Amino acid sequence: MRLIVFTMAVASLLVGCNGHFSKKKSVVSAPASKMAEVTDIALLDSVQKQTFEYFWEGAEPISGLARERIHLDNIYPTHDKDIITIGGSGFGLMAILVGVERDFITREQALERYEKAIAFLTKADRFHGAWPHWLLPTGKVAPFSTKDNGGDLVETAFLIQGLLTVKEYFKDGNEREKRLANAIQQLWEEVEWDWYTQEGEDVLFWHWSPTFGWEMNFPVGGYNEALIMYVLAAASPTHPIKKEVYEKGWARNGAIKKDTVYYGLPTVLDHYEHDNSPVGPLFWAHYSYLGLDPNGLSDQYADYWKLNQNHALIHYKYAVENPNHFKGYGEQCWGLTSSYSIKGYAGHRPDRDLGVISPTAALSSMPYTPEQSIAFLRFMYTGQDSLIGKYGPYDAFSIEHKWYLPRYLAIDQGPIPVMIENYRSGLFWKLFMKNSDVQRGLHKLGFKSTKSES
Repeated sequence: MRLIVFTMAVASLLVGCNGHFSKKKSVVSAPASKMAEVTDIALLDSVQKQTFEYFWEGAEPISGLARERIHLDNIYPTHDKDIITIGGSGFGLMAILVGVERDFITREQALERYEKAIAFLTKADRFHGAWPHWLLPTGKVAPFSTKDNGGDLVETAFLIQGLLTVKEYFKDGNEREKRLANAIQQLWEEVEWDWYTQEGEDVLFWHWSPTFGWEMNFPVGGYNEALIMYVLAAASPTHPIKKEVYEKGWARNGAIKKDTVYYGLPTVLDHYEHDNSPVGPLFWAHYSYLGLDPNGLSDQYADYWKLNQNHALIHYKYAVENPNHFKGYGEQCWGLTSSYSIKGYAGHRPDRDLGVISPTAALSSMPYTPEQSIAFLRFMYTGQDSLIGKYGPYDAFSIEHKWYLPRYLAIDQGPIPVMIENYRSGLFWKLFMKNSDVQRGLHKLGFKSTKSES
């Protein structure tokens, strides 16, 4: 009842703001007297409920999976507005478990949705076991770009991460739930991770096309969002990679360990070989760690909790210092990542700042920076009344430029309820890390986890 009352209170403050497109809309302060007494728990409940609804009520109806984007202004690019995102669907499968655990839906409702999704994924286009970046509701590939019309191994890894958490949740249940878990295991075992080394090179390649082959030529190495891909590739019970692929491809023969100190904090790992940015966008600290627990996790290259916490703190410190003097930046308004931007889509980060804040950045960093992230959450829900819609905070906004769009992206909304749940209960970290295949893969790559050892 508390959540219902709170959500109604938020809705009353947002009347006249939701669903209206404006390139120059002012951010209006909410009446402080109405919201000052709202508890942190109620705020967390509300943002989890709203972002969960993106993947529940807002799902593509045929597949039950996540739409790539939802625009409340109903202005879409030329491609189909029902495009299904594979990576975002992986996040969404996890968000549905938030719905079960927080009593937004029943376990039975979730099971029914998962059965629909698994049936769709089983029949959908795959390329040596990997799904494409996008699918149509027919199950056929929708090209992400001209040559990107085949397997996308990074997006597939995000999907498998979500699927394995669902498997762990249901595997000891009734017969129907066990059938679901077994179907997920089959999908997982069909991904040919080793094939994506392109004839045995010591690196994983992002894409392969039945039309263009390896022409996109994107070897994945240097630190970014794709650590989970290498972990899963090593963990595969059927098509595993060798440890050398991780060491020579991902870690670039140890070059990945090059430290960069920024705002007094080491970022621990080097990233793109020709990228001089001192720190990446914040989604790097989220996507691989929705399931992969960074608490006590280390290998020869990094302490992954320290890496991610420093990443979030650097973004926070940058916003507090606010060297570009952007209006609104500070202790309650911070966080840069890839998202919609004033001119299209942009990879926001401290050294490439356009004055645009992406709510997923601070909210999905909740486990690393709880005090700072809750301050941002409170600002979003009690400090203004223009930036929240039916599926939670809009994708991006700029107080400096008086700009926002009433639009959402699955890859940005998905990490919010999942990482908040990891902060509150550790649910997804517990589920993913107890998977026996995952544990073997981590051990194979030389990872140590105090969580798994305890």
